[in-house]
Amino acid sequence: MPGGFRRRCRGASGLGDVAIAEARDGVKAQAAAEAAARRSYGKLVAFLAARTRDVAAAEDALADAFAAALAHWPEAGVPEKPEAWLLVAARRKLADAARRHRTAIASASHLRLVAEELNAVSEETPVSDERLRLMFACAHPAIDEGVRAPLILQAILGFDAQAIGSAFLVSPAAMGQRLVRAKSRIKEAGIPFRLPEASDLPERLEAVLDAVYAAFAEGWSDPAGTETRRRDLAEEAIWLGRLLVSLMPDEPEARGLLALMLYAEARRASRRSADGGYVPLAQQDPRRWDQAMIDEAEALLLEASRGGRTGRFQLEAAVQSAHVIRRKSGSADWAAIVALYEALQDLTGSPVVAINRAVAIAEIDGPTAGLAALDAIGDDARLATYQPYWAARAGLLGRTGAIAEADAAYERAIGLETDPAVRRFLQERREML
Repeated sequence: MPGGFRRRCRGASGLGDVAIAEARDGVKAQAAAEAAARRSYGKLVAFLAARTRDVAAAEDALADAFAAALAHWPEAGVPEKPEAWLLVAARRKLADAARRHRTAIASASHLRLVAEELNAVSEETPVSDERLRLMFACAHPAIDEGVRAPLILQAILGFDAQAIGSAFLVSPAAMGQRLVRAKSRIKEAGIPFRLPEASDLPERLEAVLDAVYAAFAEGWSDPAGTETRRRDLAEEAIWLGRLLVSLMPDEPEARGLLALMLYAEARRASRRSADGGYVPLAQQDPRRWDQAMIDEAEALLLEASRGGRTGRFQLEAAVQSAHVIRRKSGSADWAAIVALYEALQDLTGSPVVAINRAVAIAEIDGPTAGLAALDAIGDDARLATYQPYWAARAGLLGRTGAIAEADAAYERAIGLETDPAVRRFLQERREML
């Protein structure tokens, strides 16, 4: 607690103790609200929007409910079931909003739906997990293909436009506009919030898988697992991956995604040194990798390969398999990695894949060959602010002896990096030039 606040709380008749206690209650309430948001934001939005199909209104009502909680909980105490309290409060906000517009036919219909839900719920009502239904609703063919996965990330996991834009290499402003249009489309088209028929699942699956993986990647960006929200995201993504495999047991790409996430999660403990320093994959100690997770991932990938259809996530998981073989053989299978990245490049055309392919080529044919592969994608405007491109370029330039160019590339990469540990690693590499 800041010293100035403590001084203001001191005084006669125990007023200082009262103020401190109130402040503690406020901190406790805020912590409880943040915990509920981490655990259940997507569940609550999905539950609120399930019948009205108005995602934007559900998000607004939930935001108001959280604000009400921060005002009410410090005085009344944190409820035994915070999510149920938030659900009731948000539904009341929806009902109030509908009443204000009840002169319109559509609003009257909306009011009836909300009233039915409100009458049926109390603070004892458990919050059922509706996320999967909302995910597949956001992947409906009536919604523009390029915004389906971003919409899932915002509606289910509470990502903001900036984080989503970064994940998909799109400006936050452009992404924000797309998301607003997509939410309006759900309401206008009356898209139902239910699991589609089995025959309709495949056409929606790609967007759902993309969103789950983007969520995992956001959690993966906190290697030490010290940020609760990000650690929860990685765990949540793996849980959703398992749910998708159980829903679609014959879909090889669902198994491929789950395998990919498990391979990555198996290496979490090795991504930081004892003093918190960044450890790149090539320098990680394989003995610190989680063998049980790797074994599960290998089994999933093998089962997926029997499905007769090879997709992006199976190929990316196979790349990880070719890396973790170092645990047994002492070295990664670079030839296989290059071949897999080439297949991924043909399939996706992704500049991120092209960067990884260039780095793998350099391991076999040398840094000059790797640089040539990077130069082939250098005109892609999206790479101007993409840190891994500049870090890869800096490392390869340094290996060829192009010190001035390597220094400039390192400077660019360091400026773009937000993780302090990775920034220190890049600075150390730059000093070694």
